[in-house]
Amino acid sequence: MAATAVICLGNRYVPGDDVGCRVFDHLNGSAIPPDVELVDGGLCGLDLLRLVEGRNRVVFVDAVADLADAGEVVVLSSRQVASYAGRYGHGAGLPYLLRLLPQVCAAPLPEIALVGTEGLADESAVRRLAERSMEVAIHGAL
Repeated sequence: MAATAVICLGNRYVPGDDVGCRVFDHLNGSAIPPDVELVDGGLCGLDLLRLVEGRNRVVFVDAVADLADAGEVVVLSSRQVASYAGRYGHGAGLPYLLRLLPQVCAAPLPEIALVGTEGLADESAVRRLAERSMEVAIHGAL
């Protein structure tokens, strides 16, 4: 298992929710450092927990809502994302997973960040998101 994972999330069949999948496609086959694992997390939900435990750093890539201007790339800490968690349900997603993480995974927890963008992403936005995701994976959220 690589020390760092870039886990791309989303539904490739729903425009606006497909950005993580498109970033995965963009990065797949490119030069990725050997200590970074690229993962197509799709719609795995709580099954993502097994991909987090035992890592030093995890970067999630996903669409965000009401956090930025369209096409803007944002980087949020695990704590920031978890603060959006409400009650568990189909739409709970990553915030719920990150709020639950300290209760179910052995310490120490990895450094976790979300790199996301708002709205429908054009190819330029996907490229910027992919580049920022790899920067965070290699150097941390800075």
